[in-house]
Amino acid sequence: MDRRQRKTREAIFRSFTELLSHKEFHQITVGEIIEGADVGRATCYAHFETKDFLLKEFCEELFCHIFDTENHEGHGHRHIFDCSGCDSVFLHLFQHLQKNDNNILALLSSQNNELFLRYFRSNLESLVKSHLHLFNSQKSARIPERFWENHIISTFVETLKWWIDNGMVESPEVITDYFLAVVR
Repeated sequence: MDRRQRKTREAIFRSFTELLSHKEFHQITVGEIIEGADVGRATCYAHFETKDFLLKEFCEELFCHIFDTENHEGHGHRHIFDCSGCDSVFLHLFQHLQKNDNNILALLSSQNNELFLRYFRSNLESLVKSHLHLFNSQKSARIPERFWENHIISTFVETLKWWIDNGMVESPEVITDYFLAVVR
């Protein structure tokens, strides 16, 4: 993706997340998104076929950034997030959520957060699978792998929801410790 395309994509993401901070997902129109991004309708559709696809791509961008940073490929900041990364991929994710990068909290706290959480959970599954070694010391041999993965994913999502619902008082480091203590 060239620089111009990346800037257009980022403008669409910014417009979309800004709208989400004021409106429910189902109330947002493509017209409002393109007006806020200052792009044409054809340009928007060249990047994202639908609002659902836009949301899906936004969620994938979050995880792509984290995976690239973890693999030391993200230092060029090709993604919508700007950070230095950290040792723990789960801490990294909580840090982005605390900073409310690209208005992620609007997605999580909207009445339509189930759609976001579905994409979030799907991407989280890949993240957990690639880090299963961190949790295997606590896994009983009787527990099937898929059940264990689901338990870890569900625990992360519920930890995140609890953290947000309780005002995100704990630091990302503390909430990461809580999450890891429950699944390790």
